[in-house]
Amino acid sequence: MYTRAGAYTDCYTLEVRGDVSHAKYVEAFYTGSVFKLERLILKWFVDKPSTDAEARELAAGRRNAFAAWTVEGRAADQLLMCDYLRRTRSWLMVVPCGSKESPMTRLHFGSAIVPVIDKSTGRSTLGWPFKLLLGFHRLYSRVLLSSARTRLAELGTAD
Repeated sequence: MYTRAGAYTDCYTLEVRGDVSHAKYVEAFYTGSVFKLERLILKWFVDKPSTDAEARELAAGRRNAFAAWTVEGRAADQLLMCDYLRRTRSWLMVVPCGSKESPMTRLHFGSAIVPVIDKSTGRSTLGWPFKLLLGFHRLYSRVLLSSARTRLAELGTAD
Protein backbone atom coordinates (compact mmCIF):
# COMPACT_ATOMS: atom_id res chain seq x y z
CA MET A 1 0.00 0.00 0.00
CA TYR A 2 2.84 2.43 0.80
CA THR A 3 5.42 1.09 -1.64
CA ARG A 4 5.11 3.78 -4.30
CA ALA A 5 8.19 5.66 -5.44
CA GLY A 6 9.66 7.89 -2.76
CA ALA A 7 7.83 6.34 0.20
CA TYR A 8 9.68 5.47 3.40
CA THR A 9 8.71 2.40 5.43
CA ASP A 10 10.20 0.66 8.43
CA CYS A 11 9.33 -2.02 10.94
CA TYR A 12 10.90 -2.75 14.32
CA THR A 13 10.21 -5.83 16.43
CA LEU A 14 10.99 -7.25 19.81
CA GLU A 15 9.84 -10.28 21.74
CA VAL A 16 8.33 -10.34 25.22
CA ARG A 17 7.47 -13.21 27.51
CA GLY A 18 3.87 -14.32 27.70
CA ASP A 19 0.76 -14.06 25.58
CA VAL A 20 0.22 -10.33 24.99
CA SER A 21 -3.08 -9.37 23.42
CA HIS A 22 -3.13 -6.76 20.70
CA ALA A 23 -5.36 -4.54 22.85
CA LYS A 24 -2.87 -4.68 25.72
CA TYR A 25 0.00 -3.82 23.37
CA VAL A 26 -1.84 -0.82 21.87
CA GLU A 27 -2.74 0.43 25.34
CA ALA A 28 0.84 0.00 26.54
CA PHE A 29 2.27 1.72 23.46
CA TYR A 30 0.08 4.82 23.72
CA THR A 31 0.20 5.11 27.53
CA GLY A 32 3.94 4.55 27.94
CA SER A 33 6.06 7.34 29.38
CA VAL A 34 7.81 8.18 26.10
CA PHE A 35 4.60 8.41 24.10
CA LYS A 36 3.00 10.51 26.83
CA LEU A 37 5.65 13.13 26.10
CA GLU A 38 4.68 13.02 22.41
CA ARG A 39 1.03 13.38 23.41
CA LEU A 40 1.90 16.48 25.44
CA ILE A 41 3.74 17.98 22.45
CA LEU A 42 0.75 17.26 20.21
CA LYS A 43 -1.58 18.88 22.70
CA TRP A 44 0.42 22.09 22.89
CA PHE A 45 1.67 22.49 19.33
CA VAL A 46 -1.15 21.14 17.15
CA ASP A 47 -4.11 21.20 19.57
CA LYS A 48 -4.55 17.41 19.52
CA PRO A 49 -5.01 16.42 23.18
CA SER A 50 -5.50 12.81 24.30
CA THR A 51 -5.90 10.80 27.48
CA ASP A 52 -5.00 7.34 28.75
CA ALA A 53 -8.73 6.52 28.80
CA GLU A 54 -8.93 7.34 25.08
CA ALA A 55 -5.89 5.13 24.44
CA ARG A 56 -7.65 2.25 26.20
CA GLU A 57 -10.79 2.86 24.10
CA LEU A 58 -8.68 2.82 20.93
CA ALA A 59 -7.04 -0.41 22.06
CA ALA A 60 -10.44 -1.99 22.76
CA GLY A 61 -11.79 -0.99 19.34
CA ARG A 62 -14.28 1.51 20.77
CA ARG A 63 -12.54 4.59 19.30
CA ASN A 64 -11.37 5.37 15.79
CA ALA A 65 -9.47 8.58 16.50
CA PHE A 66 -6.70 9.23 19.00
CA ALA A 67 -4.59 12.37 19.41
CA ALA A 68 -3.34 13.27 15.90
CA TRP A 69 -4.35 9.95 14.28
CA THR A 70 -7.36 8.14 12.93
CA VAL A 71 -7.75 4.42 12.34
CA GLU A 72 -7.08 3.53 8.71
CA GLY A 73 -7.30 -0.23 9.23
CA ARG A 74 -7.88 -2.68 12.03
CA ALA A 75 -7.73 -6.45 12.46
CA ALA A 76 -7.69 -8.66 15.55
CA ASP A 77 -3.89 -8.55 15.71
CA GLN A 78 -3.02 -5.22 14.11
CA LEU A 79 -3.86 -1.53 13.89
CA LEU A 80 -2.97 0.99 11.18
CA MET A 81 -3.19 4.66 12.10
CA CYS A 82 -3.00 7.69 9.79
CA ASP A 83 -1.97 11.16 10.97
CA TYR A 84 -4.25 14.17 10.52
CA LEU A 85 -2.07 15.52 7.67
CA ARG A 86 -2.31 12.11 5.91
CA ARG A 87 1.49 11.97 5.48
CA THR A 88 2.46 9.31 8.02
CA ARG A 89 1.17 5.93 9.11
CA SER A 90 1.83 3.93 12.27
CA TRP A 91 1.29 0.18 12.44
CA LEU A 92 1.13 -2.01 15.55
CA MET A 93 0.89 -5.80 15.38
CA VAL A 94 1.35 -8.77 17.72
CA VAL A 95 2.40 -12.29 16.71
CA PRO A 96 2.41 -15.19 19.18
CA CYS A 97 5.71 -17.06 19.18
CA GLY A 98 7.65 -19.31 21.51
CA SER A 99 6.16 -22.56 22.71
CA LYS A 100 3.15 -23.70 24.68
CA GLU A 101 5.41 -24.20 27.70
CA SER A 102 7.13 -20.84 27.22
CA PRO A 103 4.82 -18.46 25.34
CA MET A 104 6.27 -15.32 23.80
CA THR A 105 4.80 -12.47 21.77
CA ARG A 106 6.56 -10.57 19.00
CA LEU A 107 5.62 -6.89 19.01
CA HIS A 108 5.80 -5.04 15.68
CA PHE A 109 5.90 -1.28 15.23
CA GLY A 110 6.14 0.11 11.74
CA SER A 111 5.90 3.48 10.08
CA ALA A 112 5.32 4.83 6.62
CA ILE A 113 5.92 8.31 5.29
CA VAL A 114 3.90 8.95 2.18
CA PRO A 115 5.56 11.14 -0.44
CA VAL A 116 4.07 14.22 -2.03
CA ILE A 117 4.63 15.55 -5.52
CA ASP A 118 7.25 18.30 -5.65
CA LYS A 119 5.56 21.05 -7.66
CA SER A 120 8.85 22.29 -9.12
CA THR A 121 10.10 18.87 -10.34
CA GLY A 122 6.93 16.79 -10.62
CA ARG A 123 8.66 13.96 -8.71
CA SER A 124 7.58 12.13 -5.57
CA THR A 125 9.47 13.26 -2.50
CA LEU A 126 9.29 12.98 1.25
CA GLY A 127 10.21 16.65 1.55
CA TRP A 128 13.18 18.05 3.39
CA PRO A 129 11.60 18.10 6.89
CA PHE A 130 10.95 14.35 6.78
CA LYS A 131 14.35 13.59 5.24
CA LEU A 132 16.05 15.70 7.90
CA LEU A 133 14.31 13.84 10.73
CA LEU A 134 14.68 10.24 9.46
CA GLY A 135 17.69 9.45 11.66
CA PHE A 136 15.86 10.71 14.73
CA HIS A 137 12.71 8.85 13.65
CA ARG A 138 14.56 5.52 13.44
CA LEU A 139 16.00 5.92 16.94
CA TYR A 140 12.72 7.24 18.36
CA SER A 141 10.79 4.27 16.91
CA ARG A 142 13.05 1.83 18.77
CA VAL A 143 12.71 3.88 21.96
CA LEU A 144 8.90 3.85 21.62
CA LEU A 145 8.86 0.08 21.17
CA SER A 146 11.10 -0.40 24.20
CA SER A 147 8.88 1.93 26.23
CA ALA A 148 5.85 -0.17 25.25
CA ARG A 149 7.66 -3.28 26.53
CA THR A 150 8.33 -1.51 29.85
CA ARG A 151 4.70 -0.40 30.07
CA LEU A 152 3.48 -3.95 29.34
CA ALA A 153 5.49 -5.15 32.34
CA GLU A 154 3.79 -2.48 34.47
CA LEU A 155 0.31 -3.39 33.18
CA GLY A 156 0.81 -7.16 33.21
CA THR A 157 -0.04 -9.21 30.14
CA ALA A 158 -3.50 -10.44 31.14
CA ASP A 159 -6.56 -8.53 29.92
